Order: sequence, then C-alpha cells, then structure tokens
Amino acid sequence: MDSSFIFYLLAGLLVAIGIAGILLPALPGLPLVFSGLLLAAWTDDFQRVGWLPLLALGVMTLVSVLVDIVASALGARGLGASRQAMLGAIVGSLVGLLFLPWGLLAGPFFGALLGEYWQTRKLGLATKVGLATWLGLVIAVALKLGLAVAMLGLFALAWWW
Repeated sequence: MDSSFIFYLLAGLLVAIGIAGILLPALPGLPLVFSGLLLAAWTDDFQRVGWLPLLALGVMTLVSVLVDIVASALGARGLGASRQAMLGAIVGSLVGLLFLPWGLLAGPFFGALLGEYWQTRKLGLATKVGLATWLGLVIAVALKLGLAVAMLGLFALAWWW
C-alpha cells in the first residue's frame, strides 16, 4: 500500500475535524484545517501546492485566531462585561456540548448571563452582556466558516492550477 494514501487520509481527517472545530469551542478549528492542508501539500512534496499558497493559508489561519479573540472580546467588552461573564461564556459553551445542537447556541448566552448576573446582580445588564457575547461568538463562527471556505478554495485552486 502506498503510504501517501494514509497521509492524504490523515490530512482529510484533520480538515474535517478542523471544520467541526469551528463550531465546537474545544477544538482549534482553522489551525487544524491548515495542518491538514499542509500535510496534504507535504505528502505531494509541495509539487502541486507551493510555498506562496501555503503562506497565504498560514496568514488566513492567523487571521482566524485574531477573529476569534477580537469578536468575543468586542461582543462582551463592548458592554463592559466582567471576567465572570467571559468565564461563564466559556463554561456555558462547554456545557452546551452536552446538549447538541441547541446547547452550542444557548450555552454561551446563558453562561455569560449567569456570570454577569453573579457579578453585578443586575438582570438587565446581564441579559445585554449575554446577548452581546452570544452575538460575538456567532459572528466569529460565521467569519471562521468563511475563512475555511476561502482556505479550501485557495488550496484547491493551487492544487489543480
């Protein structure tokens, strides 16, 4: 059996897990996608996909990490969210994994809401912080999905060009 088949299979698995990681907060989505694409390029000895497309894919991966950080921070910090709200959003995201698919949507909201309410005892503010945090996460997921599609498209273009 040709070992390249196994490497391509592993590359495809990394890409698939990476795409799932865009939705699941416990996995580094686009870095895994990039790792899979890099492995596929390496398996082919960089004959089809060279350093320039890989450099562009690496930059897109770094942008995704920044999008993740900035979108969440802007969503919550824009309303002055406390650390407890941020921690609550993370815990809510993880607990939400137990209640797929709705838990992924509701977990960060309720986590941030409860964290902020625990800190301030102001339900109106806590609700706004919960919504802002949730909106930040939704925007981050949408942007990362767009980046994933762009990365796959760029890789495919470089592969077949």
